Amino acid sequence: MTEPAAASAVRIELPHGEKVTHRDVAANGARFHIAELGDGPLVLLLHGFPQFWWTWRHQLVALADAGYRAVAMDLRGVGGSDRTPRGYDPANLALDVTGVIRSLGEPDAALVGHDLGGYLAWTAAAMRPKLVRRLAVVSMPHPRRWRSAMLRDARQTAASSYIWGFQRPWIPERQLTAHDGALVGRLIREWSGPRLPEDKDVETYQRAMCIPSTAHCAIEPYRWLVRSLARPDGIQFNRRMKRPVRVPTLHLHGSLDPVTRTRSAAGSGEYVEAPYRWRLFDGLGHFPHEEDPAAFSTELINWLKDPEPDR
Repeated sequence: MTEPAAASAVRIELPHGEKVTHRDVAANGARFHIAELGDGPLVLLLHGFPQFWWTWRHQLVALADAGYRAVAMDLRGVGGSDRTPRGYDPANLALDVTGVIRSLGEPDAALVGHDLGGYLAWTAAAMRPKLVRRLAVVSMPHPRRWRSAMLRDARQTAASSYIWGFQRPWIPERQLTAHDGALVGRLIREWSGPRLPEDKDVETYQRAMCIPSTAHCAIEPYRWLVRSLARPDGIQFNRRMKRPVRVPTLHLHGSLDPVTRTRSAAGSGEYVEAPYRWRLFDGLGHFPHEEDPAAFSTELINWLKDPEPDR
């Protein structure tokens, strides 16, 4: 895919014609594409796998209308951001996130992360608490909780079979891009609840995954997560994550999520020494922000505006 074609797959307009601003910012030695809408306190949105910034298209509008500066970034190696040969461990990816906050000229941000983006949001809040005003995590347990579930819960291990499959060299990349990214569409549909995404939305993610090198870069964080479980760097990271999160935290999860079991995610509050709120969306799967964007956005915005989030 040529550079103009790659840009056309990523720098797209919002569904209802709102004029989102696309630009690049430098942070942590790389270039990151962001989509921005609105003015006010910064809310930085972090996507998961197998998606890119566009997964937050509904929340960008809702947050901007609510008086926030909503920014959705493409993670390293995905969408319109740099595809570097290294740097896909969670500590470095979290520094990407906090570096983008600084590059945007803001003293801090409310971080909202889904799936892998949620893992990085947990990490950034523990590593750089002064840059995180509030934390909202979707469909992802705390990193220490995730590690424990992957090693000790047979059902979670089975639910995460795709992650184990990613450990093979080259084959997963070829599978993700074969037949114009058909596997991406199948995963999104299988991981969703009854409110299936529209075909045109799924095709948007398939096109983005087929940008050269994207599949490899999207898989690399998961390779690190598994291969480092018994390595010194992974053990050291797990110890670092003992540091409690000291910012108000909202934890959102779909009751029908087949990828991350509710049991795995629930209980992450033990790592939060601040107001912690758990919200389970009945009848939704792994992508609650896309399956029921109105309910999700209302929950998120009400919590962001709540001066007493511990209620």
